[in-house]
Amino acid sequence: MLKPEEVELQAKRKEDENFAFRTFLKINADEQKLDKQFLKLHKELFKDYDCSKCRNCCTKYAGTIPEEDLRKDAAKLGRSVKGFIKQYLKPEMDFDGNYSTLHVPCDFLSEDGSCILEDCKPESCKKYPYTDQPERLQSMLSVLDVVIVCPVAFEILEQLKEEYGYRYRRKR
Repeated sequence: MLKPEEVELQAKRKEDENFAFRTFLKINADEQKLDKQFLKLHKELFKDYDCSKCRNCCTKYAGTIPEEDLRKDAAKLGRSVKGFIKQYLKPEMDFDGNYSTLHVPCDFLSEDGSCILEDCKPESCKKYPYTDQPERLQSMLSVLDVVIVCPVAFEILEQLKEEYGYRYRRKR
């Protein structure tokens, strides 16, 4: 498994290969089988992986809080909803009904790598990098986005290449 600080560079080196593999999967993969492969690899690789030692996702992205979570999250931090928004979030919601944190890295990331929202952290954070979610074939572009950030997602993609016997031929 790559170290968190190595994943972006290695993923960028493999960018053309990964896009070619995406095309290969679109042509050759069975969607249900691929979802099972993703899920299996996700469970195997995350079983012993300590995300708090990485937190690339928290350092590379702003956090997002759904509107329906505001009251619960504000209470968790002992703030009013208005005070919570003012201290941590941009005042306008995005088109999905989410508020974004003011900064990158995420404003809820503590120095020890934990989330100050703890068990209240948003579903989007709990599900990241989404490699255990269905319809991966339809969202391979998002998979390619997360392999630049998440060492486990990078490894999942590399193992899938092996399972499919994929060999990249560099274009000249």
